[in-house]
Amino acid sequence: MTDTALFSPSSINFISIAIVLTIAASMLQGFLRGGSGSARHFVAMLVEAGIALLSLLAAWKCVGWISPAIQTWLKGLDLQVPSVEISALKQMYYTVMTSLRDFPLLRFGVLFLIGYVVIKQVLNLVVDYLLGRWLAERYAMTKRRNSFLSSVSGGLIGSFAGFARALMLIAMLFIYVSLFPHSLVTPYIESSTMYQKGAKEVISPFTGDFIAEKAPVFTRAVEQEFSNILQRKYEVLDAKIPGNIADAAKEITVNAKTDEEKAKLLYSWVGTRVKYDWNKVKLYEEQRIWKEQTPEDTFNTKEGVCIDYARLYAQMARAIGLDVKVVTGLGYDGQGGYGPHAWNEVYLEETNRWVPLDATWVASGANWFNPPNFDQTHVRDV
Repeated sequence: MTDTALFSPSSINFISIAIVLTIAASMLQGFLRGGSGSARHFVAMLVEAGIALLSLLAAWKCVGWISPAIQTWLKGLDLQVPSVEISALKQMYYTVMTSLRDFPLLRFGVLFLIGYVVIKQVLNLVVDYLLGRWLAERYAMTKRRNSFLSSVSGGLIGSFAGFARALMLIAMLFIYVSLFPHSLVTPYIESSTMYQKGAKEVISPFTGDFIAEKAPVFTRAVEQEFSNILQRKYEVLDAKIPGNIADAAKEITVNAKTDEEKAKLLYSWVGTRVKYDWNKVKLYEEQRIWKEQTPEDTFNTKEGVCIDYARLYAQMARAIGLDVKVVTGLGYDGQGGYGPHAWNEVYLEETNRWVPLDATWVASGANWFNPPNFDQTHVRDV
């Protein structure tokens, strides 16, 4: 009962093409400038590449210093998500601000991107002021002859600038994927080989064993942060719990004594009352129309797909004081493969642990509340 894939990337990925073209365009620009016969152009190109690399290094150092201060400042703000209906703009505000506060990799990426742009602009202004007159005089007095060597040198210098620009493009894509992990564009971005591995493959020859040693640790950190950011999105989106959902959750669990009993009762109720909406899946498969619905829509219609089951369960659990997560990833399809899926994790205070559950699969007749081999049929999103 996994959901049909919402996006099937084609063999041609335009994200990879954009990254390659970013580097290629800078190399071509350097090649043409190097062979243009102008000493002024050549020196300007050399300075531009130097500024780009210096800006990257300076931004990296500055972010390490300013990131803790930004986190402290954000912690001092009142960022408690209100339990009332809020506009889409406010939802985005709370998602962005609390994510920057709580997730260090995302905060680093945003600050690094901003720092690079600011530092580069400042350095450009300084260099223009200091070298502008000299370059103008040099341009009037000296002309370089076209040469193959100058063209190749220009292309090499341009490649450094292009690499810096490609890194900035990847950083912007990372920020988008982090903030909007469930959008239709995100799977396409993540399917780009250049986005996933390009930087590592380019940097690796120059960094020796550093990447090989640090990459696995960094990858695990990114995976965890992606999961947490996605959870934050649903926490904000579904912060307001409608009265009818809250009343139903309290009635269902009125006789339960422990968190586990409450969680199991809600798991059983959602799994047996909500019917899987195959028409919703068919509508998207055939017409590419995604019928977005709120947990209240699911509660009222008693129909939905796995993400709708998970969001409704999360709201009902929160209504009675349980700590719960919406988890996305891949679920076993019963035919030897895996497809996009969503489920929940709930915290049981009496045992001090998080346990998984899948209300969508209740209809299968098996127990999907913390079974022994849950992770063999459910793979969390990266």
